Amino acid sequence: MSPLDISLADLIARLDEELPEAGELARVSEARLRAQTLSDLGDQLIDHYVSKAKQSGASWTEIGDAIGVSKQAAQQRHTPAAFERFTNLNRHGIVLAQEAARTHRHDSIGTEHLLLGLLGEPRGLAYEVLVAKAGSEQRVRDAIQEALPPAGEKTLRGHIPFREESKEAIGQARRASADLGHDWIGTEHTLLGLIRVPDSTAARILRDLGFTPEELHETVRTEIIRRLAAHGDR
Repeated sequence: MSPLDISLADLIARLDEELPEAGELARVSEARLRAQTLSDLGDQLIDHYVSKAKQSGASWTEIGDAIGVSKQAAQQRHTPAAFERFTNLNRHGIVLAQEAARTHRHDSIGTEHLLLGLLGEPRGLAYEVLVAKAGSEQRVRDAIQEALPPAGEKTLRGHIPFREESKEAIGQARRASADLGHDWIGTEHTLLGLIRVPDSTAARILRDLGFTPEELHETVRTEIIRRLAAHGDR
């Protein structure tokens, strides 16, 4: 029995359905991009349960045995780092940002890619805030598309680094969470982090859409209170 409710046939059928006019080589490229995304999500899945195992008192030796690597390798790979306390929706947004950079053959992840990642996670509060202000998802997507650098010439393999402005935005997301007294970092905090880097591409896009840092902060604060009162979903 497969451990996942998904099969190779499902993945093939979805790709073929979404790219009906694509040639075989284009499908090869798209398949590789989707494989990378699945790999990234798999790493996040392992990280999630490693964190739970540590919280329950498991040692790094025991975790290494469970993964099939040495204690040192497990500790180096799974020690909480940049995305500690990020919600699952926000982590998925980061994966989508990486996929956006890879799709456009950009050699680094900019704030515009992070904004695309937030727009690709409709369950997140950031998506709700963006669409409510702009009037439609397409208006936000068009604004980002206009700001994207030209596509690169080479298909990228392996890890794609964050630009300095993106690292700063992620740091500002942590600060936004702390400012609001939250113990999680959600898509809404990443949205706040983006507009707090004023010279970044994403901040310029957000200002063009009518956002200001102060208004966005208040909107996020109000919406979180509303959501938590309703059902506790972030």
